[in-house]
Amino acid sequence: MKPNPNEPTRWLDRPENVTTVYRAVWVACGLLLAVEPLIDKHGDLEIEHWFGFHGLYGFVGCVILVLAAKWMRTFLKRDEDFYER
Repeated sequence: MKPNPNEPTRWLDRPENVTTVYRAVWVACGLLLAVEPLIDKHGDLEIEHWFGFHGLYGFVGCVILVLAAKWMRTFLKRDEDFYER
């Protein structure tokens, strides 16, 4: 899709800014993982005290949600003109 010449350029339209945001997210994740041993956790289960558990739990949860959505799309998908009929 070509950009509209009448529309102003936004800051995320430039690839170098997208790369900067991408790297900043990775740095933030790394810093949070680095300070995790300094945090006193009060979990109910022993597994919650493992290093990196909450990050891994969130990642696995997101992957499961994406896979479930892809599976649900097979029977929820409608034709483009579904509402026009």
